[in-house]
Amino acid sequence: TPEISAGLLALAGKESGLAVKYRLYLDIVKEAIPFLPPQPVFLPVAALRGLKNFEVTALDVVDVVVSKLKRFNPNDAADIRAMEEKGLIVPGKLTARFQAAADAYSMDARAEDLPKYVRNLHTVERDFLEVPESKIILPEWLQ
Repeated sequence: TPEISAGLLALAGKESGLAVKYRLYLDIVKEAIPFLPPQPVFLPVAALRGLKNFEVTALDVVDVVVSKLKRFNPNDAADIRAMEEKGLIVPGKLTARFQAAADAYSMDARAEDLPKYVRNLHTVERDFLEVPESKIILPEWLQ
């Protein structure tokens, strides 16, 4: 709700004491439905385990990459390249997680955008990971 959002942002938003102390702030994202597998993988953030009132988890790196393939602007590409340079992206895992997200999207009106996301995936595989483009299975009407 707007009231809860305002309270959370006051407590841990960009200009809060917590943001200054931990150099990490809360941002509430409302814009779009993310492109993710039906069961995204969230991992605990060990460095923030000592917080009293929050349990902090972060989206798994490969799921972050999958989510960035929807918009895939220059900042997203730079983020993905940085993750690749750190050796954080496992190509087979990326393919499996992407396919799971594509399967979920293929059941509704968002499906018509899937070929674009596949092209973005192939760009990452070919140009960033230097692996062959994966075979992604889409509904026949999208091919």
